[in-house]
Amino acid sequence: MRPTLVVMLKEPRPGRVKTRLGQGIGMVPAAWWFRHQTARLLRRMQDPRWRLVLAVSPDREGMSSRIWSSHLPRIAQGRGDLGARMARILRGPQGPTCIIGGDIPGIRPCHIAAAFRALGNHDAVFGPASDGGYWLIGLRRGAAVPAGFLCNVRWSGPYALSDSIATLPGARIALVDTLRDVDTIDDLNRQ
Repeated sequence: MRPTLVVMLKEPRPGRVKTRLGQGIGMVPAAWWFRHQTARLLRRMQDPRWRLVLAVSPDREGMSSRIWSSHLPRIAQGRGDLGARMARILRGPQGPTCIIGGDIPGIRPCHIAAAFRALGNHDAVFGPASDGGYWLIGLRRGAAVPAGFLCNVRWSGPYALSDSIATLPGARIALVDTLRDVDTIDDLNRQ
């Protein structure tokens, strides 16, 4: 069975996505940037080595087919904070599964391939972000997702990675390359 790469996406509407970026460049330009960044990312991430799936929000039927490639399978993100939504996604597919967001301009297929290779002899993998968060999380799926997985994580700050790792006690964890995501105008200017 091929591994699964899930890309978590929100509908690119002004005021709904990239609001911290929107504070610096305006909500309409931030939504435009996200829409076009995501389109480029999805083209790059289509690779025969893995199955590409979109986890969309809002969960309305058909919403994302107007925006992103209609041939890609979709799942609903569902309710809850980011941790609850990612934990739900990682409980779904069988086999190695990685999740990324749509706001990482530097990501390439080689980064995803390295994460799946790391899951060959680790229980979990993280792709650290330069701000203390992470751009990728993945599980090998040899065992059940532990209770408390991704609970009590301080999101959108310097502790997101360390807090998330702490929800996997005893797991063998790999770290892959550090990449930048775009949350603010300063992040955008560094790209």
